[in-house]
Amino acid sequence: MRRTHRVAGRGWILGLLMTCGAGLAAPDGPLPTSPAPAAVNPSDIRSAMDRGVAFLLGSQHRDGSWGAATRTKGLNIYAPVPGAHHAFRTAVTALCVSALLELPQEQIRPGVAPALELGEAFLLEELPKVRRGSADAIYNVWTHAYGLQALVKMHAEAAQKGDTERQREIRRVAQTQIDLLGRYESVNGGWGYYDFEVGSKRPASSAISFTTATVLIAFHEVETLPGIDVSDAMVKRAIDSINRQKKPDHSYLYGEYLKWQPVRGINTAGGSLGRSQACNLALRLWGDPGITDDLVVEWLHRLRDRNGWLDMGRKRPVPHESWMQVAAYFYYYGHYYASQCLQLLPVEQRPPLQSDLAAILLARQEKDGSWWDFPFYDYHQPYGTAFALMTLQRCLPAGK
Repeated sequence: MRRTHRVAGRGWILGLLMTCGAGLAAPDGPLPTSPAPAAVNPSDIRSAMDRGVAFLLGSQHRDGSWGAATRTKGLNIYAPVPGAHHAFRTAVTALCVSALLELPQEQIRPGVAPALELGEAFLLEELPKVRRGSADAIYNVWTHAYGLQALVKMHAEAAQKGDTERQREIRRVAQTQIDLLGRYESVNGGWGYYDFEVGSKRPASSAISFTTATVLIAFHEVETLPGIDVSDAMVKRAIDSINRQKKPDHSYLYGEYLKWQPVRGINTAGGSLGRSQACNLALRLWGDPGITDDLVVEWLHRLRDRNGWLDMGRKRPVPHESWMQVAAYFYYYGHYYASQCLQLLPVEQRPPLQSDLAAILLARQEKDGSWWDFPFYDYHQPYGTAFALMTLQRCLPAGK
């Protein structure tokens, strides 16, 4: 019988399987200041992005989607069919569409426009249909969040073309995603992607810090669309959930179910490295005065100086098997949200931080032009490449 593995939502199960030392806490004290990195040549960034775009164009399916439930391995993420894979494929497609829509004009190559036409049509058709895969697997919350972000960019594209009918359709689909996130909100506020406790209609799942942050960031973007309604009460409950998981140094618990284990490896600064960026960004966007520019810079420096905590987990096939219980799939996710944190800063402060991020990603591009961090059916290369492209786009110096 093929083994399955219920990933991430129950880190304490995996704790029993940790290799020696994997759950030990990382030193959280100050590190020596790293020397300023050499500036990355913008042409190198653009060249890497060209290769990444070529990979996405070559890996899109005929129906406009990216990713599939293929390339399985001996130990696969728990994914009840067909709902889980419908959610995975649609979420990955949303990320790829967002990445192509974000391309600077000079990076747009032949093939991007037809790929977007197919991808956008897939999203408008499939996003309203996505639901939880089973009573305990609520992966669809990721789909709704990344779907919203893609829809915001699609709406801007339609507005630029003056296509009012398409704008109305996009707003209609966006509202369905908000409503579904309301349906699948945890009973205590925020969002998790498993409900192993009850499996109730309103999930009794523990809110997960970075999942909740991902949704809040999407909500902040979609509020720019006219006529879109996001519940203030739902937003407040989500913010409260993240704050309950915030530690004094702005590392964040993996999920609220770990509140009695604050110094467990996964909850320390090293274990939080891939999610603190998203949580800090979400709180800052929703008006938290405690997320200052200095704090943003501090955590961008931590990502640079302690990158090894994430990198040691990259490409490992078992979630949370690495030091600090880091899972491989945090890698490009964490750098993507770091690049958004970077945009919170004044333009004149960005160049060395942009070089930090760009140098990390350029060194990790695969020979086929993709980026990937976790062997995840056939979804990992498209989502990793999409995250990397959106990160590198934010690493290009202004005006270059």
